[in-house]
Amino acid sequence: MKTIGTISRGIKAPIIKKGDNLVDIVVDSVLAASEEGKFELQDKDVVAMTEAIVARAQGNYATLEQIAKDVRRKTGGGTVGLVFPIMSRNRFSMILKGIAMGVDKLIIQLSYPSDEVGNPLIPMDIIDEKGVNPYTDVFTEEQYYATFGKILHPFTGLDYIELYKSFGGDNCEIILANNPKEILKYTDKVINADIHTRNRTKRILKEAGAKVCLNLTDIMNESVDGSGYNQYGLYGSNLATDNSVKLFPRDGQKLVDAIAEKLKNITGKNIEVMIYGDGAFKDPVGGIWELADPVVSPAYTKGLEGTPNELKLKYLADNAIGDLSGEEAKKAMKALIKEKKANLVADQSSQGTTPRRLTDLLGSLCDLTSGSGDKGTPIILIQNYFTNYSID
Repeated sequence: MKTIGTISRGIKAPIIKKGDNLVDIVVDSVLAASEEGKFELQDKDVVAMTEAIVARAQGNYATLEQIAKDVRRKTGGGTVGLVFPIMSRNRFSMILKGIAMGVDKLIIQLSYPSDEVGNPLIPMDIIDEKGVNPYTDVFTEEQYYATFGKILHPFTGLDYIELYKSFGGDNCEIILANNPKEILKYTDKVINADIHTRNRTKRILKEAGAKVCLNLTDIMNESVDGSGYNQYGLYGSNLATDNSVKLFPRDGQKLVDAIAEKLKNITGKNIEVMIYGDGAFKDPVGGIWELADPVVSPAYTKGLEGTPNELKLKYLADNAIGDLSGEEAKKAMKALIKEKKANLVADQSSQGTTPRRLTDLLGSLCDLTSGSGDKGTPIILIQNYFTNYSID
């Protein structure tokens, strides 16, 4: 019986710059790692690369001035509301500055007690202590400080009300409310910045009478004065320099298909390829949900479509083969797996195997392997992911 299951390897690569040939770099890096590590590539291996190196190779960037120009062109300037931005210097500081440059006055509506991805603004214990109802209570900046005082983010040590006010500039005002329609008391021109609930929020605002209603997919979704662009607009972007953001990569499907084709030509193996960004997991201590990108994987080869179809070994061990042990238990378990149905949805034997998308599971594994710091492994090779206990 084979004893090694899923393996996730971080693979180092050169520092990627605009114009670099990622097809060659990724393939060469994987082959070099295979030679150095003395392992062979196999059918159904998965080669993944971070969205960051894809966007960098494409030169997919936008400056504050380009963002501001797009915002002013699409809103008409004047007083504009910005609803539900996440509280992140890396993710939102440059976006906020660019939007503020494109309007005459900016009203920022923050959600509370935390933002959409769990960055805490006010601890829940304080919410309870003050008798606040987050569903209905609205606070101006002055009312916020009078009620709660100065509260610092537990990880960054920053006051995000103060920080976002500084990013927004002199003509910026902040309110806290969880009903998106609250912004319409200030302006009928709105940009909603929430990520995973963006379509619902936009619909609510339109139905409530917003005359201009955009979300971040509507900004930088086409080139402005030679800038980069993306179908997700400003979603998935990150701080690049003091005056620019790196956008989410575009045209990813061509890239992953080209890498898969080249690997097939060289190795003879059918290897899956994907681009990944944030993983889809939540920190149990800080309560922050990692996924601040619009999707985990913006592009992947066809073999990565769908969800796992797996049995729950723990359940089978206690029930279907509960009276067996040793070699008999092993043989019985292998037989059950080999004979499993093609679709186990709602089957008792699969309970607890949440059918998440393969790309979300693999992207999370890749993100945890590569990290977000200085490991220098923007390429990940995953092996044996599609094997199971029954395979010898």
